[in-house]
Amino acid sequence: MSYLVLARKYRPRNFSEMVGQSHVVQALGNALSSGRLHHAYLFTGTRGVGKTTVSRILAKSLNCTGPGGQGGITAEPCGVCQACIDIDSGRFVDYTELDAASNRGVDEVQALLEQAVYKPVVGRFKVFMIDEVHMLTNTAFNAILKTLEEPPDYLKFVLATTDPQKVPATVLSRCLQFNLRPMAPETILEHLVQVLHAENVSAEPQALRLLSRAARGSMRDALSLTDQAISFGSGCLEEASVRTMLGSVDRSYVFRLLDALARGDGRVVVETSEVLRLHGLSAASTLEEMATVLQRMAVLQAVPDRAITEDDADSEITETARLARIMPADETQLLYSLCLHGRGELGLAPDEYAALTMVLLRLLAFKPAGVAVSAAQSASLGSAAEPEKKLEPELTRVSAPATRQKPVLAPMAVSVAELAPAEIQETNMPPAHGRRAPIATNSEASVEPLSATAPTQPPQAFDPGALLAASPLGDAWRQTVNQLVAAEAVAALPRELALQSELCSQAGGVWTLRVERESLNQSAARDKLQAALQQALGEPGLKLVVEVGAVTDSPARRNAAALAERQRAAEEMIKNDPLVQDMIRDWGARIVPGSIKAVVPRI
Repeated sequence: MSYLVLARKYRPRNFSEMVGQSHVVQALGNALSSGRLHHAYLFTGTRGVGKTTVSRILAKSLNCTGPGGQGGITAEPCGVCQACIDIDSGRFVDYTELDAASNRGVDEVQALLEQAVYKPVVGRFKVFMIDEVHMLTNTAFNAILKTLEEPPDYLKFVLATTDPQKVPATVLSRCLQFNLRPMAPETILEHLVQVLHAENVSAEPQALRLLSRAARGSMRDALSLTDQAISFGSGCLEEASVRTMLGSVDRSYVFRLLDALARGDGRVVVETSEVLRLHGLSAASTLEEMATVLQRMAVLQAVPDRAITEDDADSEITETARLARIMPADETQLLYSLCLHGRGELGLAPDEYAALTMVLLRLLAFKPAGVAVSAAQSASLGSAAEPEKKLEPELTRVSAPATRQKPVLAPMAVSVAELAPAEIQETNMPPAHGRRAPIATNSEASVEPLSATAPTQPPQAFDPGALLAASPLGDAWRQTVNQLVAAEAVAALPRELALQSELCSQAGGVWTLRVERESLNQSAARDKLQAALQQALGEPGLKLVVEVGAVTDSPARRNAAALAERQRAAEEMIKNDPLVQDMIRDWGARIVPGSIKAVVPRI
């Protein structure tokens, strides 16, 4: 006798054997018991969750005659009458399955509808089951609409699809829709235990956990993978063999990587990545397993007394809890986000292991510094992504010393205020209230169309000037940096280094800069900025030294404060405009929050 695969051998024969779809079973069972039967049903859900199975059980429930041949419609088909046996074996003449993936035209649908005019031959109802119904053509859908809306009393339609968004609304409105959900790994694990016990196959618990996670909510996939694992493991399921078959990464590597990232140990991160390459383990699986562990760590950090949904004897729980204690919660969230986004980058790189290494190094590079950066600082630092080129130095809100210090830097040929309009670019720094929108100049003001539904007051703004503590060299350093940026003497990382740094001292031709992020302190960026300053100032002996520490005064922060001041002035100009006040008073108009933005006046 030929071997029957587990997915077919253990296909549910009645509603009581259905797994993980209790909401559908309950609704259909109550309808069958009460006799409130609809003429068309639509089952939706991903592959392998039971759409075709529910259709066949429903057909048996409608046509079951019971062991004695005198039964009627029931929610519990007997499975032994001729109708139940024929439907299970696929030869019941009044049950027709149409695969719309290969029979999607109007001719195939018309051939099916021609059978609708004839009463059932041996059963109580005719049942037309159309699988992957979303693949029918528009003309085929149009051909079926009338019959689907008013079929004969003896005809029932059952439609199934994995993509209900592609089914026309005219079809959806004629059907009762049931969504079969992907199954939880715990539900799949429990069912696999029962199946393997019936098959008398020994299995390690961790091997079953791997299979249940790899199935991704599909019971059919879980049983197919189990079939493959039994063959791969010569009749038994062991964690090592299943992990090899699936290409899954051993959690020990994941814990080693997370521990190294928590400690900031780049050497261990790179060495572990090379081990994964040598063993041929999946890069995508590595990031997926890391994301899974990070998610559990985040849960433990938020709810320390919550148990992890795994066996208490699992040794991974102790390690997960240890990592949750040593890694800050904000760092856990950051690593989780970067792991998710990193999976999408693997296919873009010529070598997925090189891409994996880069993702891991990015996790290390973006490890939060010891000093937390406030939201306000983040906003000001974000402005350096595109250099500020539209503000005159006198607009800054930094309080200058009583006696203005003589500039210590030589003037340059290009000034920000002297740039032609085509050379003046908008900054990415958001307005003071945190939103971007077009509008006003320093000599004229305009507003977006007034809205009667928008809130009167904008959200509470925050003052970038409050982040500044003026340093003696701040004014001259900001002016020089803006001139370098305007002249395009620096770009990319050297530009970021200049904009986000604070000039601390000048002594003997050595300039000391301070930055908050270690990622900016790179020799290549420092050398390029040093060369640009040497050429611009005519001082070939100038040397730059960069240190890491708290920054209280930088060109980026001063530019942000200047833009905030211009933004406040623009908003005041609009608010005090007589025409705007008249419209607010006479027509109940309101200024749309975020619709005002200061721009550089055109020359």
